[in-house]
Amino acid sequence: MRRFILFPICFIFLTTGEAQSQFRTSGNEYAFLFYNTENFFDSENDSLTNDDEFTSGGDRRWNLTRFHDKADRLAKVILAAGKWNAPAMVGLCEVENLNALEWLTTKTVLSKFRYKIIQKDSPDERGIDVAVIYRQDLFRPFDYEAISLSDPTDPTFRTRDILRVSGVIGECDTVHVFVNHWTSRYGGIMETLKYRKLAAETLGKAILKLKSASPKAKIICMGDFNDTPRDESLAKVLGAKASDMPEVGGEMINLSAKWMTLPIQTIKSQQTWETFDQLIISDSFMKDESCLRITGAEIFKPDFLLEPDVKFGGVKPKRTYVGFKYQEGFSDHLPVLLRMQIANH
Repeated sequence: MRRFILFPICFIFLTTGEAQSQFRTSGNEYAFLFYNTENFFDSENDSLTNDDEFTSGGDRRWNLTRFHDKADRLAKVILAAGKWNAPAMVGLCEVENLNALEWLTTKTVLSKFRYKIIQKDSPDERGIDVAVIYRQDLFRPFDYEAISLSDPTDPTFRTRDILRVSGVIGECDTVHVFVNHWTSRYGGIMETLKYRKLAAETLGKAILKLKSASPKAKIICMGDFNDTPRDESLAKVLGAKASDMPEVGGEMINLSAKWMTLPIQTIKSQQTWETFDQLIISDSFMKDESCLRITGAEIFKPDFLLEPDVKFGGVKPKRTYVGFKYQEGFSDHLPVLLRMQIANH
């Protein structure tokens, strides 16, 4: 049975006190990660969502052991992406619930970093959510909201919220992070395009609201957009520019556009790699007076996240399942990583 939460967003303090100083990122460097975890379900049946596939009696024979193994593997990815010093913030999608996040942050190698959680149960029919975990010694949130998406022409439409978290990084500046998981292409690219355009419009309005209050706001949009940087939803509706040289102020810059020419991108469909997982920032990060500097944006693709693609050649992400065969993998997506540094003035 799904737990009832009295507040609109569940803001969980996993421990009291600050994390130990030996875990602080060295050299004023901070990593922000996004990861589509691909079906990070606990093993309990939720009567309010369609999660039967990932229960002990379901088609995939999901159980407590497999859930714990999945959590351990996700924790390994997060820690490795931070160069064995866990990222300041991690945006996640395809997470079933708070229970899964609590296990990930308190019962794996991530526990020593004392991550806190921001999560809200979404209206998605499978119950999968977007969420943020963050290190309380590196990032201090002061505001957050779950932005719902609704289709006025279809009152039955249900999808994941867009999660905004605003906070202070280090003692430097405020950062606003939007975590996204837009409607997939399942059912047809054109048939589902209107929902990704709807998500782009919703995100764009939220960004405009922030910029109206603070024109120099530092904004990061991360997520699985289920479209590429060149597709209409991102390039036209959201207006995210592919260039890292903004022509005018107030633009959103898609740092992931250059990944589209790489031999390994973020997700593979048959023989084709595509860049669905992206990092988009406001151009305020690029101003000389900015306290925070972006030092890198990359697809995190260590060898252990990949396996040979026997059918189509090359490599592919190592998934938890191949069909219905359990293979102790990670995800069908590769995570994306944003690195930044506090500038010395």
